[in-house]
Amino acid sequence: MSTELPPVAPEVLAEAVENLTARLRKKLDAATEGCAAGAALEADGTVTFRFGEDALVTLRPGPAGTITTADQATCSCLLAPRCLHRAAALGAAPLADTPPEPTPESEPESGPAGAAGPADPNPPVAGPTGSTESAASARSVGTTAPAPALTAAQLRAAGALWHVAAEALAAGVTAGGAVVQAELLRAAHTARLAGLIRAEAAALRVVRGLRAAREHRAGQRLGDLTGAFRELLHTAGLLASGSADPALTGTARRAYAPGGSLQVHGLCREPVLSATGYGGVVTHLLAPDGTPYSVSDVRPGGLARARGAGSASVALGGATLDHAGLARGGLRIVGATVSPEGRLGAGRGVRATPLPGSAWTEQPAARLFARPAAEAVAALLADPDAAESALLGCDVTVVGAVGEHLLVRETLPDAPLLRLLPAHPHPELAHTENLRRIASYPGLQLRVLGRPDLDRSATLRPVAVGSVPGAEHTLRLPEEWLGRADLGYDRLQGAHFPQGAAAPVPLPAAEGPDPLADSPLWRVRRLLETGVAGGRRAVAEAARGTESLAGASYAPLRRAGLTAAAELAAALAAEADRRPRDVFGRLADPSPDGYAWAWLAAATHLAAAERCLIAASWAASPSAVPVSGR
Repeated sequence: MSTELPPVAPEVLAEAVENLTARLRKKLDAATEGCAAGAALEADGTVTFRFGEDALVTLRPGPAGTITTADQATCSCLLAPRCLHRAAALGAAPLADTPPEPTPESEPESGPAGAAGPADPNPPVAGPTGSTESAASARSVGTTAPAPALTAAQLRAAGALWHVAAEALAAGVTAGGAVVQAELLRAAHTARLAGLIRAEAAALRVVRGLRAAREHRAGQRLGDLTGAFRELLHTAGLLASGSADPALTGTARRAYAPGGSLQVHGLCREPVLSATGYGGVVTHLLAPDGTPYSVSDVRPGGLARARGAGSASVALGGATLDHAGLARGGLRIVGATVSPEGRLGAGRGVRATPLPGSAWTEQPAARLFARPAAEAVAALLADPDAAESALLGCDVTVVGAVGEHLLVRETLPDAPLLRLLPAHPHPELAHTENLRRIASYPGLQLRVLGRPDLDRSATLRPVAVGSVPGAEHTLRLPEEWLGRADLGYDRLQGAHFPQGAAAPVPLPAAEGPDPLADSPLWRVRRLLETGVAGGRRAVAEAARGTESLAGASYAPLRRAGLTAAAELAAALAAEADRRPRDVFGRLADPSPDGYAWAWLAAATHLAAAERCLIAASWAASPSAVPVSGR
């Protein structure tokens, strides 16, 4: 059994690698590989690594269990602290989440920045602090004061981060070892010191993705790393240009503004389980005017805490409710504090009293099910920041399981087939088991509340299901459940389903054409992912292949009317293969900037085109969605 290593602050690892000589840097990847297997946990909580007879590296984590300063990592060799052993031990440990900066207007957090729940993957945009207006008004109206321009230090930090990100993209996963990652971490730390919190978070996601890809971890998708590179280059490029909205800098901590008196009603709760070992629950709420809010409880603990937090007490204004009761109840809050993304804070002046629960058939929840899913998705696609956290509701009829999907059809004329996937695939959570049981009842009518997966065609990840009002063949849930079940916590049993068979529902022989997967845009996606995996050289080699990427292989794109995609992909292939010559005619290494801009242009266009196809997949039946040739 391997020893669990303490997380290391990114800047500590970056400094250790930066202090190495060029000769030692070349040996760092080999020294780091397999280093974790030789770690030993001592009785005093320290972790030691043995390198031969004369070198012993010791990591002494602080009270929070994290290596946050350079003096917490020591080595007994003569070259310490500028030695290979110390840098290798630090590189083998996981990266720590960046600690939030304390601010007078901030509420204490229960988890790391960005760990509030599955709908909170990015640092929030900075909002006005100390405002006396309600948080709901602040989110809907915004501020009319002119935003300050970026400072010279921010521009320099953004420019440095862009350059390092461009070099990391040109290197790819194959050459993106510890040195490349350390350069990204150093630039990310500089960006944080300059107040570019969103850029720093994007850089950390790229580093974690590079590590996972090089270690061949289960569940690592090249598409996720491609998206992380696109976000990092887009954010750093806009900031470095000086023309970006200063709100793009982000904020290190959720600033809570006074929300006055609020009345909120529970929708559902869902477990939170992060890859960094945090677990908990987030309970979704609605105000009478339809404004969404949430209460979360996310702390270190992983799966065990995610499962137990669903019935834990709600730490909000002395309310005598647990999360299960809040999800089917409500609160009247006096002196509320609310973050810009709608998270309710538990400040000292907050007072809350429970309210009776309301069914989904009553307002404000009924508003979520009042419009077709296609309209809701179109609105979310128009607002990417809201799309990450928004829930939509629809009434569907179960068709059956095909492959990994549960197929349902919205109960509207000419509605498309929708694919339901577990909101969280962990087998110890109830999502997968509940969907599998629902799939065995074709014809069952359901009211589904979930989060649309905007990376897949017509795909919804449900967090809760309920009975359809007036339907005969629908769920029969206990009265205390108020007609709905949280798929992550409540386990559906046979008694919850109607007896007898429903009207026969024909199961399609195939799911029908997928406008995203069957589009010739896959050629552009493959080119971009080739660049991420193998770097600039891999794209150049592909362009020199027998089927030139810059030539005939883009003909299907042009025939489908995707001329811009074809031109951008061809320009990327040409830029990757460009080798300038110096004044003596010798081949020189090209600057990574031109290649990074060409890659980013193609990636940005591809993301926009795929969003259009995804929107079309929600809006029409499969036979009505045009699918171009491959």
